[in-house]
Amino acid sequence: MKSFYFVLADFILFLHALYVGFVVFGYAAIVVGGLCGWSFVRNPTFRWVHLAAIGVVAVQGALGVLCPLTILEDYLRTLGGDQAETATFIARWLRRLIFVDVPLSTLNLVYVAFAFLVLATMIVLPPRRLERDKKWEKASPANELVS
Repeated sequence: MKSFYFVLADFILFLHALYVGFVVFGYAAIVVGGLCGWSFVRNPTFRWVHLAAIGVVAVQGALGVLCPLTILEDYLRTLGGDQAETATFIARWLRRLIFVDVPLSTLNLVYVAFAFLVLATMIVLPPRRLERDKKWEKASPANELVS
């Protein structure tokens, strides 16, 4: 049964790493893509999901709430009877990548600042409008009055 908890803990860690990767590399893709004219970085779904992802982290940080993924992973490892050192090779490397040894208050400040940076990027490089919004604009009686 112990190994089951460690497998679950490793899976949670993997999901956590994917989440962090989406936020960090997603932002890098938005900036580089904006400079290179890549159309996918203006996809409204991608952009709003990305903003929501860092927004959740920033709100948790501002409120001093610990990450639920970290809490769950630690809990599963405790249920397994050991600490993080018993994680698999890949899990140990993932932990080294996403967990840094700085004060929590510093991390929380970084999360909030990064969220504001992502929000500013939404203004500077806005996502394209949804097709349904364009159709509404074309069909609006107000546009006929202006014409």
